[in-house]
Amino acid sequence: MTMPGFHPTHIVPPDGLPAFRTPDPARPTVPLDPLLPVQLVGRRGDWGRIVCANGWAAWVDGRLLVAVPQAPPLAGAPPAGTTDPRPLLARAEEALARYRAAAEDLAAGRLDGASFGERTRDLRTGVVVDGERLWVYDAEHERWAYCEGARLTTYAATGEPAADSETEGREATRLVPHTPDGR
Repeated sequence: MTMPGFHPTHIVPPDGLPAFRTPDPARPTVPLDPLLPVQLVGRRGDWGRIVCANGWAAWVDGRLLVAVPQAPPLAGAPPAGTTDPRPLLARAEEALARYRAAAEDLAAGRLDGASFGERTRDLRTGVVVDGERLWVYDAEHERWAYCEGARLTTYAATGEPAADSETEGREATRLVPHTPDGR
């Protein structure tokens, strides 16, 4: 039975998704089925409160939900809920430049293996470019982000969802009505 007025905003990822009674990993409930349509109705840090078509509600890692494509924003208006990808791209460039400098010093004999390991220990970056599509790893927020021009969205997250107090002072992860086409 579907609730009147239910309009899915997201679907559960293809591998399913753990669900929780509260935004607390210690309070699990029944996991969600793969590709289940859900409506995201609230956020608390990385946690998302979802409602299913039958009215059942739970908390999930909101970063892992896959957005359902919506109508495009009004012409001339900025895209709603987008994040500027340029700061993340600058951090990826900086990490790559630091790694390249350490690798050049290692190859030139100015560093030994242990010193190279020390200099590169905390570097984390990843970038995949395919034409206008870009996937970039955001180490600060432990997520992969998908970018199409000036629109950046969470693609996959690697860490546990954080509560509000843990996300204060950092850039918020915002979902936009866009999903990669799989290419």
